[in-house]
Amino acid sequence: MKRAAFLLALACLLTLAGQASAVICTVDDVPGATLLLPYFEVDLANPNGVTTLFSINNASATAILAHVVVWSDLSVPVLDFNVYLTGYDVQSINLADILVRGALPQTASAGQDPHDTISPKGQFSQDINFASCTGQLPTGTLPATFITHLQTSLTGQFSSLLGGCAGLAYGDNVARGYITVDTVNNCTLRFPGDLGYFAAGGTGDATNQNVLWGDYFYVNSGTNRADGETLVHIEASATNPETSVAGQYTFYGRYDAWTAVDNREPLATNFAARFINGGAFSGGTNFVAWRDSKVVQGAFKCGTTPAWYPLGQEQIVIFDEQEHPQIPQSFPVSPQPPQTGIIPFPAEAQSTKVGGASFPVPFNFGWVFLNLNTTVAAAGSNPPEDPAAAQAWVEVVMQALGRYSVGFDAIKLDSACTASHTRIGG
Repeated sequence: MKRAAFLLALACLLTLAGQASAVICTVDDVPGATLLLPYFEVDLANPNGVTTLFSINNASATAILAHVVVWSDLSVPVLDFNVYLTGYDVQSINLADILVRGALPQTASAGQDPHDTISPKGQFSQDINFASCTGQLPTGTLPATFITHLQTSLTGQFSSLLGGCAGLAYGDNVARGYITVDTVNNCTLRFPGDLGYFAAGGTGDATNQNVLWGDYFYVNSGTNRADGETLVHIEASATNPETSVAGQYTFYGRYDAWTAVDNREPLATNFAARFINGGAFSGGTNFVAWRDSKVVQGAFKCGTTPAWYPLGQEQIVIFDEQEHPQIPQSFPVSPQPPQTGIIPFPAEAQSTKVGGASFPVPFNFGWVFLNLNTTVAAAGSNPPEDPAAAQAWVEVVMQALGRYSVGFDAIKLDSACTASHTRIGG
């Protein structure tokens, strides 16, 4: 009888373990082939100012390579590097180390670390050689000229390396942008838009290994604030029609000419998010938003902005806690016409104050419906399956100044696999 009960319990556990596996078009916290840090900030002048920390974790016993790309808030790639992870390994990264001090994470596969001192492995972990990493791992310290490039690029100033600008200029010496992390077959210095980065079935630089997981934190010791969340976990499949048929909306679709060769599921387009401006949360609420312009963006002339900027949306509805709605005027096209309602999330990565100048709300407590779909003229008729669809990600950060802060995902109401264009109230 005891043996039967044990076998039944074991079967239940195995069933639960199977349920934790990936479901394409449902962006959930399971290991993926790509991680997204939707937004970061680093104060370049104040060591007690804001910085962003994140981790890259390996969910498998197999040693892997991860490729990290740092993007500006207007989606210009400014830095990439490789991270080697033994089985079940974790690599924590403080972006201030990179952007201020030029210190990249130090890792190396067995071939570059024969004495197992740089990337030691544990009892249950695999440690293998990636010959392609010889000369690339372990990484050295970035030269001063490259640190200058990173700092100018991520603060909206001229980068001599790019020959132009890469981001928005806020004038506060805070670096802003977002980060992607992909599993890769080999050490590479290619960006996702470069030939060879993606190939059928994960045979290019990028693989379809759904083994990455991670988290991130915003830390500001000067204001006694810290909050965090899981990174966005993006799964890959070379067999699911939603992520393998040309013309479908995939996460990296703009970088592979909408062929779906990246095999990554897209994010959501519609969200619900609460806000509190008062009471215990005296610092109010910020929405952290990452958006897809659907355009491959390079450096641009300083003093101008890309053709797709600012990004619009199909609808925003602001409710108080008695369900009274306010619907600001919206135009479902990008760039947004001037002087037309609110434009709270114009860039690809930003943190927007709810109740601030760019996102005024008539209530102190309530929630917001966000339909962030938009047709981008500069993207043409893309993605082919639905040119009006636009994937995005939204996080909510609520702050009590000098005391505490909390962060969590906005509720996802759809997937860009089948984007919802429904408008509340008609």
